[in-house]
Amino acid sequence: MSDREQKRAQFDTRKSPGRKLLLPLLALVVVAAAAGFAWLLLPGQMTGPSLVEAGSDGTVRFAKAGFTDGKARFYRYQGQHGVIDFFLVQSRDGVIRAAFDSCDVCYKELKGYRQEGAEMICNNCDQRFKTNLVNVVKGGCNPAPLERRQVGDEVVIAAAAIEKGAGYFAGFN
Repeated sequence: MSDREQKRAQFDTRKSPGRKLLLPLLALVVVAAAAGFAWLLLPGQMTGPSLVEAGSDGTVRFAKAGFTDGKARFYRYQGQHGVIDFFLVQSRDGVIRAAFDSCDVCYKELKGYRQEGAEMICNNCDQRFKTNLVNVVKGGCNPAPLERRQVGDEVVIAAAAIEKGAGYFAGFN
């Protein structure tokens, strides 16, 4: 190969076969890294609500010890007219609160809430609600209260109380 041909080969802009694979491989690595990062940061939100059923006594029971970290737990109940989603969260005052994963305003969107610190945030309109006001303030875009009782070391919710929230989900899911 002459000096001229060597110089021309040095500046040749045509891609070699190895370089053609580099871009897709790099894109795959970036997507995998982003998915892993999201999985680490949002494990509860990526898995979706946990399915629950009423026991023979017509109630759904939760161990109070499962909520001490202050993180909201999302649940799905198969009601007579379709699924009904709700969440439980222990607020900073130590009370375990329950609400439908819906509100009086945005329920048709079926987007529910997410938690950021001590606030529940509507995924449709981004309104923020303090967790210590869940079950206290109702109406508007506040999480719709779900009646619950604390019995010993359990939070007890009657299936009939869950069924009362069917209107937030029936016909939309």
